[in-house]
Amino acid sequence: MRTPSSLLADRWQPSVETVRRAAFAALVMSVVIVLTGGAVRLTASGLGCTTWPRCTGESLTPTPQMGIHGVIEFTNRMLTYVLCAAIAWATLAARCHQRWRRSLTRLGWAQFWLVMSNAVIGGITVLTGLNPYVVAVHMVAAMGLVWVALLMWERAKEGDGAPEQLVSQPLVRLSQLMVAVIGLLVLVGTVVTGAGHHPGSSSDGGKPVYRIPIDYDRLVQTHADLVFLSIGLVVALVFAFAAVKAPAAARARVRELLVVLLAQGLLGLVQYFTDAPEVMVGLHMLGAALVWAAALRVPLALRTRADEPVPADAETASRTLQAA
Repeated sequence: MRTPSSLLADRWQPSVETVRRAAFAALVMSVVIVLTGGAVRLTASGLGCTTWPRCTGESLTPTPQMGIHGVIEFTNRMLTYVLCAAIAWATLAARCHQRWRRSLTRLGWAQFWLVMSNAVIGGITVLTGLNPYVVAVHMVAAMGLVWVALLMWERAKEGDGAPEQLVSQPLVRLSQLMVAVIGLLVLVGTVVTGAGHHPGSSSDGGKPVYRIPIDYDRLVQTHADLVFLSIGLVVALVFAFAAVKAPAAARARVRELLVVLLAQGLLGLVQYFTDAPEVMVGLHMLGAALVWAAALRVPLALRTRADEPVPADAETASRTLQAA
């Protein structure tokens, strides 16, 4: 039985470069949606639309009475469709490639379902009046989307054969530990935000937005401790990769991670001592997504994946189609 995607594949067979660009576009949009979500919070527009999935009980779109906050929140919701379009392009490009990349289409569909689930979580944040725990889950799910989008982009540059490690197993484990610690760093960062200065909506004329009841300074100190641990692990990887002459890509990526992580740490320091101004917090959220993506790229540079051998019957069929 023919599907719409298989019919499209008969007429459109994108190049490898097109597949990679499409996957990269999906990755960029996954980072953009983190930044725009932060803009909603930092402009106190989290309840700009008072309900979900509509913007109000009677209107799908914001009304003039809702002002700029309604426009900002609704715009962020509409950007979800742009994100879905980027994911759809990447998934279809992988499906229509001359040799169907099933591993990539699965990652594309995983991104789609992550977006759908996060849209529901976003709706719950509105319906619960910006409950900080739900907001934290919303951010974690967005970082999960960045993870899958980055994996699809990196896999688009590899074959579908079995992965082969390029360094010893202890170094692979150390890089995985580094990723886990940075993941924990991001997770604790969402808790800091939930107890911090920007609840996401103004309390003027209404009930104040609930905050996580944990001492803010203690949370910040825990977050800072994880920053120092992360930097230490990355520095250790820089020297370890240089000592064993790890692949050039791995050495370059871990150096890039160190630069991004140090810049993010400096942003966090300035943010704390300037009482968390909105612009600094927004840059810090963008930095969190970039640090997470940079960390995920390091273990992926420690392996190689060749193309799977083409079965004889499939190769014959391909030549027949080309001849026709």
